[in-house]
Amino acid sequence: MPIYAFRTNTYARNIYLYGTQSFADIPAAYVQPVKQYAAETFTVAQIDNALEQGWITQQEYDDTMAIAFPQS
Repeated sequence: MPIYAFRTNTYARNIYLYGTQSFADIPAAYVQPVKQYAAETFTVAQIDNALEQGWITQQEYDDTMAIAFPQS
């Protein structure tokens, strides 16, 4: 399955910024690219807000933050 940037961007915004979708709603092939996009694009405050609002789970938050701030 090809991964399209426009879909990745849309899924990320819908999940992290608007809460209108969840990771369960998107194709499995997009889960990691969406987390990668969010980690590279959104602020920590935006990602924190998604967790606080219940739009992402603690595990999804941890996965995203691990991409944003890899441990050396």
